[in-house]
Amino acid sequence: VQSQSTSNPTSISQVAAQVALDGDQTFIGNMCKVFKERHDFVVRELNKIDGVQCIASHGTFYAFPQVQKLIERLGLHNDVQLGEYLIEHAGVALVPGSAFGTPGYVRISYATSMQNLQKALERIQRATQKK
Repeated sequence: VQSQSTSNPTSISQVAAQVALDGDQTFIGNMCKVFKERHDFVVRELNKIDGVQCIASHGTFYAFPQVQKLIERLGLHNDVQLGEYLIEHAGVALVPGSAFGTPGYVRISYATSMQNLQKALERIQRATQKK
């Protein structure tokens, strides 16, 4: 009973999805442009941080930078501690890569406004600067 009631989309969700797919799609081009701008900004700003290496992604709204050198530079032990450090010192939340089986990486979403991204990257850069 549990698997049948929690593992599948409800009929209401299915109808709503169909209406969305059959509706006006003209906004998609603009949203793709906006997400590309956000992606490029986040990747560029992350790569400015000493100890971070971020390659461009394709078809997602997350950046997944390699941060092992940053972890070591800050005297931390792992990506979980880096996540805790950034919450405490920058007020920015991210997901440690170890949650996905990839320690030494973090996942950062850019599915938010450019203004929020600018604030978040400024805070991360400030919190991780060499002292």
